[in-house]
Amino acid sequence: MSYAPTLESLRSHPVPEWYHDAKLGIFIHWSVSSVPAFAPREAGIEAIFAGESEQTDSPYSEWYWNSLKLEGSAVQRHHQERYGDQPYEAFADTYRKGLDQWQPAAWARAFKEAGARYVVLVTKHHDGFCLWPSAVPHPNPRYEGWNTGRDVVGELAAAVRGEGLRFGVYYSGGLDWTFDDRPVRGLVDVLAGMPGGAYPAYAAAQVRELIERYEPDVLWNDISWPQPNAQLYELVAHYYNAVPEGVINDRWLARSWLIPLIRLGPVNWLVEALLKRQLAKAGGMIAPPAPPVYDYRTPEYASFPEIQEKKWECVRGMDKSFGYNHTSLPEDFITREDLLHSFADIVSKNGNLLLNVGPRGVDAQIPEPQLERLHWLGEYLAANGEAIYGSRPWDRAEGTSEAGAPLRYTQRDGQVREIPLG
Repeated sequence: MSYAPTLESLRSHPVPEWYHDAKLGIFIHWSVSSVPAFAPREAGIEAIFAGESEQTDSPYSEWYWNSLKLEGSAVQRHHQERYGDQPYEAFADTYRKGLDQWQPAAWARAFKEAGARYVVLVTKHHDGFCLWPSAVPHPNPRYEGWNTGRDVVGELAAAVRGEGLRFGVYYSGGLDWTFDDRPVRGLVDVLAGMPGGAYPAYAAAQVRELIERYEPDVLWNDISWPQPNAQLYELVAHYYNAVPEGVINDRWLARSWLIPLIRLGPVNWLVEALLKRQLAKAGGMIAPPAPPVYDYRTPEYASFPEIQEKKWECVRGMDKSFGYNHTSLPEDFITREDLLHSFADIVSKNGNLLLNVGPRGVDAQIPEPQLERLHWLGEYLAANGEAIYGSRPWDRAEGTSEAGAPLRYTQRDGQVREIPLG
């Protein structure tokens, strides 16, 4: 089937069976920020979005460059004490040297042994650093060569597919601090920080390049999209025609003429209040507003309370951050019980789990606490995979065994399946 750049045509794209069947994917956040690898660990992201903590307390280490710009932030104090006046960009050299120790085949093998069926690599996060040698020139000479120098995306894609897994790419369409370096201080700034000028054409060219070079099974955009709907629909049609069994997530809200107004004081205050009210109404669930075109929803660090008719995917890290945070303590990581309970619950409600690993930037290694959790999932799926892989939601998600132990239900091949929570 050929797709046209219209709502009617794009909405006819079905979620492919492989994605329904997969249940477990691996997310990888691994940019220049994984060299300093620091964020305060006291608050979770839910508290930041709910206004209970300040953006200066963000636990996301991949936001290091942004936190560095915020006066009084823990990152700013840490950076001054350890690195002085060294600019963020200087960490790129250490990151590139760390690639000498990278073993993509070992990563792919670990992901397969964990029971994952697909892998999504962050190819460009908000810092604009590209994990492939993009041929799209950056309009700012300062950021010429702001990439890995080697084709990390291509090497990992080959390793992952060599293990029989699907491969996807993440791209930060809504934020790029090499184009707009104004700090993000709150929820509204996340939307208002979308760059204009030369950025929309740059982002579109890079995403088309990723599609043409790697034919990703998942095209995972973050925050929003810097072009209007008409151009977005052309891009999505191009992707669906290039990869008919590909999927896109729900973070493609297109550019609007309202974006520049959001930074105005009264408008900023009003939008911030509305967003916080919406978050409170959703019980703290961090989920983006749905755009006109998408294949599945992506709540962050959260699960839906009931079975969802629309396919969805929970995205989360193993601790409070997606990127590697060297200050994380054992109690900051998800426990075995909580990880397996959460996974079973997500699957029973028509979801997938996209569980993040955050490798170190200095030596390109996945830290042991993260490998341990991949091992837990591998053991669990070896014992319970028949009730999980290829399953669909049943009439209800929750129940108990005859002995009173909590269960989750799915159905497969016309039979109800029971999933133990551990």
